[in-house]
Amino acid sequence: MTTNNQADTAIRQHAEQEYAHELTALQEVDTAARPPNWELSPWAVRTYLMGGKLDSGVEISPKYVGNSRLIEIAISTLATDRALLLYGLPGTAKSWVSEHLAAAISGNSTLIVQGTAGTGEEALRYSWNYAQLIAQGPSEAALIHSPVMRAMTQGKIARIEELTRVAADVQDTLITILSEKTLPIHELNMEQQARKGFNVIATANNRDKGVNDLSSALKRRFNTVILPNPESLAEEVDIVQRRVTSLGRVLELPMEKPALEEIRRIVTIFRELRAGLTEDGKNKLKIPSGSLSTAEAISVVSSGIALAAHFGDGELKAHDVASSLVGAVVKDPVQDSLVWKEYLETVMKERSEWKDLYRACREQS
Repeated sequence: MTTNNQADTAIRQHAEQEYAHELTALQEVDTAARPPNWELSPWAVRTYLMGGKLDSGVEISPKYVGNSRLIEIAISTLATDRALLLYGLPGTAKSWVSEHLAAAISGNSTLIVQGTAGTGEEALRYSWNYAQLIAQGPSEAALIHSPVMRAMTQGKIARIEELTRVAADVQDTLITILSEKTLPIHELNMEQQARKGFNVIATANNRDKGVNDLSSALKRRFNTVILPNPESLAEEVDIVQRRVTSLGRVLELPMEKPALEEIRRIVTIFRELRAGLTEDGKNKLKIPSGSLSTAEAISVVSSGIALAAHFGDGELKAHDVASSLVGAVVKDPVQDSLVWKEYLETVMKERSEWKDLYRACREQS
C-alpha cells in the first residue's frame, strides 16, 4: 500500500493519486446512475477520460485525445459482463487508457498483471505461501491471492498488460473467470466468486500478432476496442505536448514550456516515416522497422528537454533532440540506417526551415 508521503515523492504516481482532485470533483457533481461498485457513473468516467469543464467550474484534463466513441464503447463494455481488450500498435495509449479507466471506475489501478513469456497460471489465479503449506497443509491462510483474484473479491477492475505475450495455455486460465465469474480453488474444494463491479481490461499490441494468439473461446469473452494512431498532425502534437509538460513537472526539470516547433517537427518525421509518405503526399518513403509511436515521440522530446535543461540554456533546440531522434528511428543498424539516410537527404535537407535539424541529425548519423 502506498502512503500519501510515498505518493508525493514517487517518480510516477498512480492515476488515482495524480488526478485525485479531478476524480473527487467528478464524484461531487455526478448524479447519473452508477453500475454496482463503480466510483463514478459511465458519464463521469467518459468526462474524466475525454476532459471537459464541470458545472462547478473545475476543469477536467483530457487523458485520451482521439475518438470519444472508442472510449464510450470501452466504458459501456465494462458495465456489462464482457471483458475489454484494448488492441493496437505499440505506443497508442492502451496501458494509459487502461490505467485511467480502472482509476475512474474502481478508484484503484494497481490490480495489474504484467504479461510476459514467463507469466504462469499463478499470476492470474493464486499461489501458495509454501512455508505455511508445508507446515499446515492447504488452507485459506496459506493462499496468496493474485491481482485478478483480489479484484474478484473486491469488485474491482483487474488489468492484464500484454496478454498476447502470455503462453496460450496460461491465457485460457481466464476463460472460467470471465465466463462463470468464479475462480475454482480445487485444493480447498471451494471457489471465489466475483463481486459485482469486477471486470478485466487486457491490452495487446498487433506487433505481437502470431506470438500467442488468443483462442477463439477466449476471444469471445472480450470486446475488442482498437486504439489507432492519432488521426491528424495537430492531434498528435497536442498529445505529445501535454504528456511532455506533465512529465517535466513530475521530474522537476528546470525547463521552459516545450518548444512547440520542435515537437511539431519530430511528430511530422514520425508520421511521415510511419506512413511511408511525406505530409504533402509528393514523396514516397521507405518505412523503418520500428513503430515510431506517439509514446516514442514523447520520449524523444523528454530526453531533449533534459539535455537542454541540464547541459544547455533550457530552450529545446535541434541538437538536443537529434540523438534521441536517430535512436528512435534506427533500430536495425543496417536496414533502418538506409531508411534514415534517405529521409535525411531527400526530405529533411530540402526543407529550408529544417536546416538546423538536418545538420544536427547528420552529426549523429
